[in-house]
Amino acid sequence: MKVFRPWCFQGSKRMKNYFEGWYFKHVSADRKNVYAIIPGLSLSDNDSHSFIQLFNGMTGESLYFRFPVSSFTASSRYLSVKVDRSLFSSGGIKLNIDQGQWKVKGELDYGELNYYPQTIIRPGIMGWYSFVPFMECKHGIVSTSHAVEGKIELGGISTSFDGGRGYIEKDWGSSFPESWIWLHCNTFKESEASFTFSVAKIPWLGSFFIGFISYLRFGDHFYNFSTWSKATIESLEYSDNILNIKICNKKFDLIIRAVNNRPGSLRAPVMGSMTRLIKETVDAGIELRLEDKTGRVIFEDEGTRGGMELIDSMLAYFK
Repeated sequence: MKVFRPWCFQGSKRMKNYFEGWYFKHVSADRKNVYAIIPGLSLSDNDSHSFIQLFNGMTGESLYFRFPVSSFTASSRYLSVKVDRSLFSSGGIKLNIDQGQWKVKGELDYGELNYYPQTIIRPGIMGWYSFVPFMECKHGIVSTSHAVEGKIELGGISTSFDGGRGYIEKDWGSSFPESWIWLHCNTFKESEASFTFSVAKIPWLGSFFIGFISYLRFGDHFYNFSTWSKATIESLEYSDNILNIKICNKKFDLIIRAVNNRPGSLRAPVMGSMTRLIKETVDAGIELRLEDKTGRVIFEDEGTRGGMELIDSMLAYFK
């Protein structure tokens, strides 16, 4: 079943008002360079196409390359995506783009992927919601962290990612939510931890609910904080570009502080069409503290080059 393979192609080219995109994030060893690269497919009434988005986290510059639907192929079993002459897989990516004034070439090799843990009833980050049909948008964590080697040449400038870190997630469905907040970081100062948090307004049976998914992984430890696991958001506040969140489950509290830096614009889907512009940064500072119910600190670290998207309307649900 595809539900147990979130990394593979979930749709088909025959679908209508449908999108699917893979998010590959790369941070160089010295953390001076961050590239997020997003291949995908957009199927809509008037503008069906495949695409590659490239986002430079240090400059906020975003590039969107369009290709025919026929240029897109992807496996329904493995992480293997081809858009025109560029390839994306579990072993790495190969970029070969030449459009207008932009030439992008490069090859990045990945170490062993750290897949999100699965069970029969919880096949991914969405838990049992993974089995619910007709949801507006589904989300998958492919690799929480992995090693990166290689380089990318953009506009004649070569950037090395030797010794860097990578992360892969993806989305598919008809549209991104009306409002949401998303955080990610796997480049911390003292540890090789990986963390993701996302909260969104989710349409449900003619109404909606506010649902969230989150995890913290470090060493052999994995902590889940999600609506489906009965965790709760105790507080969420945003002021002066700083986001403070406290989420809790029965055993632990996770305190999050994220600083929004240098956002750029990315395209997002609405009924399959990549017409919505959103703000994202991959230069957020993220501080985490995990405590048990006695207040004992289990994990504490600061991360740099984190990912952050914040749709302002989401904040109204936490006042």
